[in-house]
This record gives sequence, structure tokens and C-alpha cells, in this order.
Amino acid sequence: MLDQNTSAQLKTLLERLEGPIELVATLNGTDKSDKIKELVEEVAALSPQVTARFDGKNKRAPSFGVAKAGEEPRVFFAGLPMGHEFTSLILALLQTSGYAPKVSDEVLASIKGLSLQSDFDVFVSLSCHNCPDVVQALNLIAIY
Repeated sequence: MLDQNTSAQLKTLLERLEGPIELVATLNGTDKSDKIKELVEEVAALSPQVTARFDGKNKRAPSFGVAKAGEEPRVFFAGLPMGHEFTSLILALLQTSGYAPKVSDEVLASIKGLSLQSDFDVFVSLSCHNCPDVVQALNLIAIY
């Protein structure tokens, strides 16, 4: 699924992981499910810090979540985050591991200070250039 160049770049980025993470897939036997499984396996093969699991229980199938090892996922992808959404996946991987986000201390403190218990379902369009920013902002809130 990932071309050689993308795999090499992602492998380099995954060296920045601060700790082990898990990709937890919820599959349903469809063609889309097979593609999600393939992506999850390819990403996990690029770093010893990344483990693939296929016992997810997300309400949306097929999908996969990103979690700190031993924890439940907080960020989920119900489709293939390819194209300009691939950056959202990379940042979710890094930030879930503990890699510091590139936001100000004030913004991070505001996020940590939220007393919010909500689930956000974010739908994206690959033709929308604002979607990655929205996805990344909500992922950051979910992680912290």
C-alpha cells in the first residue's frame, strides 16, 4: 500500500516515537477492511515501537485506533488516511507515543484544562484543504 519512498520517510519519522504504541484494528471482512489491515501491518513493520492488533471493538468497522501500549485508543480512523490526511495519521502516531506537539505551552495547557467528556466523529473530504487541520486539532484534544 505504501510506496518505497513513503515507507522510508515514515520509518525515519517513527524513530521519533517516545514510547510503544499500538494500532488496534476493528475489521469486518470487506475489501476496505483488507486495505486497513494492510496499512496497519505495513506501519507496524516499520518500527519495533509499533504493534498491530486485530481485536478492536470500535463501533465503526472497518477502522483502526492509535493507543499507547496497554491503553485504549483515543484516536480512530474509519477509513484510509491517505493523501493529505496521511499527515494526521503520522502526528497521531507520534503524539500518542508522547512526542511533544508543536503548539504553544498555553494551547497545551488549555487543552489539558478542558473538562470535556465527548466523542467527536469527524468526517473529511480529500478535496478539503481545511480538514487535516481540524482532524489534527481534535486528535490533539483526544490525546491530551
